[in-house]
Amino acid sequence: MLLTNARIATLADNDSYGLIEDGAIAIKDALIAWVGARTDVPAAYQALETRDFGGRLVTPALIDCHTHVVFGGNRAAEFELRLNGASYEEVAKAGGGIVSTVAATRDASEEALLADALTRVDAMIAEGVTLIEVKSGYGLDLNSEPKMLRVARAIANARPVDVHTSYLGAHATPPEYQGNPDAYIDDVCIPALRAAHAEGLVDAVDGFCEGIAFDTAQMARVFDVAAELGLPVKLHAEQLSNIGGTRLAARHRALSADHLEYANEGDAESLAASGTVAVLLPGAFYTLRETQVPPIQAFRDHHVPMALATDCNPGSSPMTSPLLALNMGSTLFRMTPLEALLGMTAHAARALGVEDRGRIVPGMRADLCVWDIVHPAELAYRIGFNPLHARIFAGKQ
Repeated sequence: MLLTNARIATLADNDSYGLIEDGAIAIKDALIAWVGARTDVPAAYQALETRDFGGRLVTPALIDCHTHVVFGGNRAAEFELRLNGASYEEVAKAGGGIVSTVAATRDASEEALLADALTRVDAMIAEGVTLIEVKSGYGLDLNSEPKMLRVARAIANARPVDVHTSYLGAHATPPEYQGNPDAYIDDVCIPALRAAHAEGLVDAVDGFCEGIAFDTAQMARVFDVAAELGLPVKLHAEQLSNIGGTRLAARHRALSADHLEYANEGDAESLAASGTVAVLLPGAFYTLRETQVPPIQAFRDHHVPMALATDCNPGSSPMTSPLLALNMGSTLFRMTPLEALLGMTAHAARALGVEDRGRIVPGMRADLCVWDIVHPAELAYRIGFNPLHARIFAGKQ
């Protein structure tokens, strides 16, 4: 089809929105065949079915590159306990924390997990998302980790959205291995990774490198197996402290390092040298009431691409709104609206190793959003407002 009478934010480069006034986009075979001024549409595309978008804004579709949308149960009771003054230890003794999510996820059937996940995915689709990354990490045993990834794959069969999976077996040490994380890595994490990969369920390998999770030596062992299997890696790093996770990710040329509140100038240099994307997660920063802000200026200075994501999860970021993530990235982290939009389009695609979407240029896949707004900065500016007029997924509205 031929989209006409639109203001187009091409995001063709990282320096501007690339706005085309009174623009047109020709779509053929699910790809962007041509983009430019409406008066310049080539004759070869003038016979295509035409859709007039009435001067609305068109951007690349949104990409949520860090989510945990597959899980059992919820942690609302724990949220209330914390607000009433309970400590983390008291919450854990009351059955809260990640242990409660692990128990609920292990007990849930694939059908139940999928039904719950789709409620969250539907909210994301309704705000213009066409690609979602989904992690395991709440099963933490040989059966439940692959189960979570099978559910993640099933999302793409149930909804018009693409899914990339990340194996996050190195998320936490389960109760049965408390005090012995190395045995968990050997007995469960690595064998479950091999099994999930053999089943074709894994697009990337992730981990949580933190004092309360796994150290760099333990994560390096998992990453070595990922390399053996030919899988790219990602890493939760420097969220609560700095123990070297970002530089570990850079040494392994990770697709992304995520959170990064406690990253420093040297970490930014390492990410720049490795081409690793910094994925920023303001939802967790907000929910946990953190005060340490990621080193945004260092990332700018070293030209580290910054992605944004919801980090949708039951504990630290129960958020399903990519539009709110755009606003939080701007208000809490002081990203510009352009940086925020690039963070949920072009740079989010790069954080997943995807090269065929995120910008409106010929040859890219036609994943687009049509918005009832005038300027792209409105996407980050407004709060609690969804201006989506149409979502185009692989060339189809």
